[in-house]
Amino acid sequence: MQVNYHTHTWRCNHAEPDERAYIESAIAHGVKVLGFSDHTPYPFPDGHTSWFRMSVEEAPRYFALIRQLREEYKDRIEIHVGVEAEYYPAVFPALLELLREQQCEYMLLGQHYLFNEEESIYSATATDDPALLIRYVDQTIEGMATGLFTYLAHPDLIHFTGDESLYRLHMRRLCRAARELDMPLEMNLLGFHDKRHYPDRRFWELAGEEGNRAVLGYDAHSPAAFTWRELEDQGRRLLADVGLTPEEHLPLRSIMG
Repeated sequence: MQVNYHTHTWRCNHAEPDERAYIESAIAHGVKVLGFSDHTPYPFPDGHTSWFRMSVEEAPRYFALIRQLREEYKDRIEIHVGVEAEYYPAVFPALLELLREQQCEYMLLGQHYLFNEEESIYSATATDDPALLIRYVDQTIEGMATGLFTYLAHPDLIHFTGDESLYRLHMRRLCRAARELDMPLEMNLLGFHDKRHYPDRRFWELAGEEGNRAVLGYDAHSPAAFTWRELEDQGRRLLADVGLTPEEHLPLRSIMG
């Protein structure tokens, strides 16, 4: 892969440190365009903090450092700085204000929790509750409809173990909305690496039937992610099996308004 927009840093509390190591590994393994998109700070009004994202206080240093590295490495690789963010309706306007102040270049949509996070379980928790499946699809569609996200990361994150026909009905709604909104869907290579429940072939069959746009994403939490050639090939084979071809170069959607 020559382009990866899904790269984390230590600030999310579950990735390896040293941004330079990610950049050097990306360069060594043929990446030409690297986007950092760590888990966004979220300015919850009651002071709630998430275990898996940077704090609001860490945001200025994150953006400043990546911009500094972008300048330092400009003759070797193209670097961008963004975030991976959930769509939380009650807090989203405050998030946009924060990110625009920091001149964030782009957002990836990753709907890790539902509602406004605090009253929700992790989206990847196994569930047979149709209400959670429906909520995941509805809220993800609402997020895509803002027009502010560059692509939908791990769209098959919801781990629904209930009625198969319900899964296909509602995830087809998600795929159809993504196509209508011109929103690319990410084949997430970290899921392969960690043997998670995604990428989910059922979902990608629906995406193929709906003719969705697709991209590959390392979802890098360590510099070693850029060595995953076999997993990249696995992702390309699955996409080919369902009639999709991943896009190699994807324009970023600005959030600056």
